[in-house]
Amino acid sequence: MNIYTYLCFLAAIAILISFITQKLNDNIQYTIAITATSMIGSLVLVLCGYLNWFNLDGIATRVIERIDFKDFLLNGILGFLLFAGALGIKLPVLKNQKWEITIFALFSTFASTLFIGFLLNGITQLFGWHVDLIYCLLFGALISPDDPIAVLAIIKNLKAPKRLSMQVEGESLFNDGIGLVIFTTVFAVAFGGHEPTAGGILQLFLKEAIGGILFGLALGLFAHYLISATDDGSLEILLTLIVPTAGFMLANLLHVSGALAMVVAGILIGNWTRYTGFSKQSQHYLDHFWEMIDHFLNSLLFILIGLAILLIHVSWQGMILICLAIPICLLCRYLSVWLPFQVMKRYRKYNPYTLKVLTWGALRGGLALAMALSIPAGKFFIEGLNMDVRDLILGMTYAVVTFSILVQGATIEKMIRQAKAAVIREKGYIGIGLAKDK
Repeated sequence: MNIYTYLCFLAAIAILISFITQKLNDNIQYTIAITATSMIGSLVLVLCGYLNWFNLDGIATRVIERIDFKDFLLNGILGFLLFAGALGIKLPVLKNQKWEITIFALFSTFASTLFIGFLLNGITQLFGWHVDLIYCLLFGALISPDDPIAVLAIIKNLKAPKRLSMQVEGESLFNDGIGLVIFTTVFAVAFGGHEPTAGGILQLFLKEAIGGILFGLALGLFAHYLISATDDGSLEILLTLIVPTAGFMLANLLHVSGALAMVVAGILIGNWTRYTGFSKQSQHYLDHFWEMIDHFLNSLLFILIGLAILLIHVSWQGMILICLAIPICLLCRYLSVWLPFQVMKRYRKYNPYTLKVLTWGALRGGLALAMALSIPAGKFFIEGLNMDVRDLILGMTYAVVTFSILVQGATIEKMIRQAKAAVIREKGYIGIGLAKDK
C-alpha cells in the first residue's frame, strides 16, 4: 500500500475517534481524545511486540517512518491550519494587543531558547553527560514557540476573554515563524558547519519573516480581488483554497516564511474580504467550510503525534532527561513571559490570570515534532546516555508535546473559567449569561 492509502485509513480512524468521543462525553476536547487514544494504541503495539504476541508494532513503525512528518506538516497541511486559524482573528482586538504579541513572539521565544539551552546543558554536565551546548540550544529553539495548531485547537473552543485569548492565539500564530528562523540558524551551526554571524542571522530573519509578511499581503490582496470579482458563492469559497495551496507552496519556493504568509493573508481575508468581497451566502458558509477542514486535518495530525512514539529509541539514562524536559520547559516559559510582563503591566491593566494562562496555555504539538524529526540521525552519539542526539531530542520533544496536550490542554479550562469570572466581577455583572467579554 502507498502513503495515500495509509493516510486515508489513519484519517478515518481519527474521525471515528472524534465521533465516539463526542457521543461518550462532548466535554472532552477532540485533540486530547485523539492523542490519548493513539498513544495508548502505540504503547499496546509496542508491548505486544515485546511479548512476541503480534508483529503489528513493526508494521506500524514502518508506516510512520514512510510518512515524512516534516514534509507532511511543515511543507503541507501547515498552510491550511494556519490560514483557517487566522480567518477567525479579529483585527481590532489584534491591534489592541499588538505590543504584547510582538514582545512575546520576539523576546519570549528568543529568551526561552537561551534559558532552556543553558539550563539543560548545566543539568547534563551535573550528571556527567557531555551533551554539547549547541544541541541543547537546538532543543530550546524547537520547543520554545507555542504551536498555533495545538493552541487554536484547544484554547479557541474554551471561549476565553477576548483580550487574553488574543494574546495566546496571536502569539502562537506569529512566533512559529520566529522560532523557525532561530531553529534554522542553530541547526546550520550544529550540522552545517557554519559559524553564526550577526549579519547572516539578520539576513535570514529579514528574508524569512519580513519576506513572509510582505508575500502574505500580496497573496491576500490577490485573493481579495479574485473573490470580489465574482458573485458565485461556491466559487468564492473555492478561491480561498488558492492561499494555503499554491500560495503556501510558492512561499516555500521563494524561501520566505509560508507560515507568516498564511497568517497575514488569513487576517486580511477574514477582516476585509469577509465583509466587502463575499456575498451574504458565502459569509455564512466561510467559517463552516474552514472549520470543517481545520477539524479534519487536526484529527489526522494528532493521531500521527500519538503514533510518533514508535519512532523513539531511548535508554534508561535518557529517560531521566526526557522526564526533566517537562519542568525545564515550563520554568523557562514562565521566566520568558514573566520578565516582559513586569514591564507591560505598569502601562496597562491585565486579567489577573494572564500570566498563568500564558504559561500553562503554551501548548506544543506537531510543529515541534516535525522540527525534531528533521534532525539527522547518527551525527552525534552521547556515550553516557547511550543514545543518539536525535533520539534524545525527539524523546524530550515528544514528552513535552504529550504533557502539554494531555495535561495542560485538559486542565487549562479551569484557568479560563477563573479568568472569565474575573472579567465578570470587574464589570459588575451578576449572571454569567449577561457577561460581556473584556
